[in-house]
Amino acid sequence: MASRIGTLLDGQQRLLRDISHELRSPLARLNVALELARQRSGPEAAKPLDRIEREAERLNQLIGELVTLTLLESGAEKIEKMRVDLSHLVQDVVDDANFEAQDSNRSVEIVSSEKIAVTGSEELLRRAVENVVRNAVRYTDEGTAVEVGLFCRQERGRTAAVIRVRDHGRGVPEAALTQLFRPFYRVADARDRQTGGTGIGLAITERAVNLHGGTVKASNDPAGGLVVEIELPLAGASCKERS
Repeated sequence: MASRIGTLLDGQQRLLRDISHELRSPLARLNVALELARQRSGPEAAKPLDRIEREAERLNQLIGELVTLTLLESGAEKIEKMRVDLSHLVQDVVDDANFEAQDSNRSVEIVSSEKIAVTGSEELLRRAVENVVRNAVRYTDEGTAVEVGLFCRQERGRTAAVIRVRDHGRGVPEAALTQLFRPFYRVADARDRQTGGTGIGLAITERAVNLHGGTVKASNDPAGGLVVEIELPLAGASCKERS
């Protein structure tokens, strides 16, 4: 039974990878056709063509996330270990997200940042943090700021770097908190398809963090909003000894 389940899962991942690959070609042709249509059409076609472009970009993003998720779940995504300055990484992610958030009357700010470094893949860790921050920007109320903190936590003999992201939205039902990191999972009301998300970003975050021996969890803040914490182990160092 275990062997059969393993075979079915391998087949599912291979199918998903093949489908994602096959979708790239028609999408590329669609983009070429879109540019030709812009050149040959008048101003009245600008709005529908812009809509086509946005949907094509969203489809391209979805395909990319599907490929990444498949690689992470199959174990094919190898971690190239190196020293990663988390404070620098988090600052870069916040700067980019804040610039983009301004268009929707939102902002992203760092509320705390300690000098912490870990060993792992900078690209995977950046993607993990970006997905959480962008998700928070998507759901925080207009006129509010997403708060990002980086600090060291030491408890029960375990030392970890913690990246804490809080939005000021409506949060999610308690029963849904453990489901947020499942691929394509959506909460019915506040977090639905109208926000433009693909439903894969947080799943990628969880897989990437797990590959680094860490954990990610979500909770509702008592004062409102959703809090997501990424915890990454700091092997062989206490909070005072980290660098």
